Amino acid sequence: MTDQPLAPPQDLDGRIAQGWGGDAPNGVHVNLIVARRGSPTAAGMTAAYSAPSPGFTPILVCAGPDQRSYQTVLPPTVILPKTAADDAVQALLSGAVQVGTGQAVLDAVATGLLVGDQEHVVFVSVWVDPAAEDETAVRGSARDAVSAAISEAVRGRDSREVAALVESRENLRHPFYGGA
Repeated sequence: MTDQPLAPPQDLDGRIAQGWGGDAPNGVHVNLIVARRGSPTAAGMTAAYSAPSPGFTPILVCAGPDQRSYQTVLPPTVILPKTAADDAVQALLSGAVQVGTGQAVLDAVATGLLVGDQEHVVFVSVWVDPAAEDETAVRGSARDAVSAAISEAVRGRDSREVAALVESRENLRHPFYGGA
């Protein structure tokens, strides 16, 4: 085993994944897309993120002790809520989710899954339970969810997991589907 970070794949453009972190009500679910700067994927995602509806404000993930010293996380990362955010959820998105997302992206840079440069951009669509109340738990949940999604987007899924999913397709279940 080496201490050197992994080399990310040459072209991550259009890599898509999802991730979940934490437990209700402080859990976070994300959908994530990695795009290469200047690609059709980046152009399409930028257009979608730059024309939000009320309550769906995009956030460029930045970190710093105060507003005068913010630094953009690299690769640039944009988060957008999946559901309209009221004031309480917007506060979590702007604070805890932004920090947890930034930590996950920087974790991926530290391990070599992503490169901390301007050549790629990470788009993260985030769901936060409106009943969430523990900002520290939400931060950790966001970090776990985004980390899982980055890992799946970059590394892909184990072929055995994919085969098992295909094999069990007639019995698929989902928490938001109660039908037969």
